[in-house]
Parts: sequence; C-alpha cells; structure tokens
Amino acid sequence: MPNRPRVVAFDVVETLMSLEPLRHRFREVGAPPELLERWFDRLLRDGMALTLAGYYEPFPTVAAAALRTLTRGAVGDDAVEHVLAGFAELPAHPDVEPALRLLAEHGIRVVCLSNGAARTAQDFLQRTGLATYVEQVLSVADVRSWKPPARVYHYALEKTGCVAEQAALVAVHAFDCHGAHRVGLTTGWASRLEGHYAAIFAPADVVGADLVEVAQGLVVLPAGS
Repeated sequence: MPNRPRVVAFDVVETLMSLEPLRHRFREVGAPPELLERWFDRLLRDGMALTLAGYYEPFPTVAAAALRTLTRGAVGDDAVEHVLAGFAELPAHPDVEPALRLLAEHGIRVVCLSNGAARTAQDFLQRTGLATYVEQVLSVADVRSWKPPARVYHYALEKTGCVAEQAALVAVHAFDCHGAHRVGLTTGWASRLEGHYAAIFAPADVVGADLVEVAQGLVVLPAGS
C-alpha cells in the first residue's frame, strides 16, 4: 500500500487550468469551437510523438502546429497567436484551491509538473491566487521530453529532493498517472475530464471525482517511515 506523500506534483493544463475559455477564441478566428478537445488531444499526441522520435519542440510550437493541422491550414498566424494568447487568461478549475489548501493543512508540499512552459504556469498560479500553495514549477522543457517517459518524473524527484516512495503525481490524464507509477510514485487521478480510467494503464492509487476527493484520499494514506 502506498504511503502518504511528502510532496505532490500536479499536472497543470486541464488538471489545474481550464481550457474552456479558449472555445470562444476558436469561434473568433473562424475555427469550430467543438475542435477544442480534439486540438488539445492532438497537441499531446504530437508532443509525445516527437519525444518518441528522440526530438523535442516546446508546447507553444506544438500547439500552433496542431491548430493549423486541424483547421487544414485555414487559420493564419494572427489567428493562431490570438488563440494561444488566451492561455494568459485561463482560470483554475473550482476544485483546485480547496484541494491545494487541504494538502497544505496536512503539511504536504506541492509542486507543478507541466508539459507547458514554466512561465505560463507561474503566471497562471499568480493570477489565480494559487501560488501561495506551490513551492516550485517544473517544466518538461528542462529535460526536453514530453510526459510520460520516466526521465520527466525522475527530474521532478531530483528537484524536490524526494525518493519515489515519498512523492505523488496527480492528474486528470491516465497516461500521466501511468508514467509516474512506472517510476514508483503514488498516483492520484481525478475523473472529471476522462470519466473512465483506461484499463491499459496501471491503476491509480487514489481515484476521485475531482481534485478534492483525490487530495482527501492522499492525506489519509498511512505515514511512511
């Protein structure tokens, strides 16, 4: 059975940050707003594909390319910039603050581990008032690898000064939990995005409908040595 973690690493985009306001920006540039989910799935896929091929491109570059591909080149550079500029205004999901507060009340450290740029995540945390709960923001850009290869999670362990048994990864993406599990981290999955945990991945240690339920599950795990 996993132990209560000393530090919890949260995924950022979709786990903490809501993409929903970007739907309006899709509409403003003439792109179907229902493409939002396909676009984000596409950019994750393409980022992972680059990693598998031994190459790396940063989040904004992959996001822009995915948008151009899905719209079959119908959106120009200004339109792409307009959509991506929306990241500077994205809100937190309503379950984020109470989940982070609960972990803080139990003395559990929190970091962020994002496929995006560290600056984007830092600005998001400041804008939404969540920065007080987060001790540092880690980006896959530092290891030039999109999640979920093991080196990303080893990097997070190195930066937090923890061994795997002392750390947890929380996300709304099952693939992210699987990658962290393979390294030995405790994992927490909130079902509010995917709804059903894919059976091809190692089961998450803690499952909840939202981040609050996941945090509640983590804090009641037995204390380690």
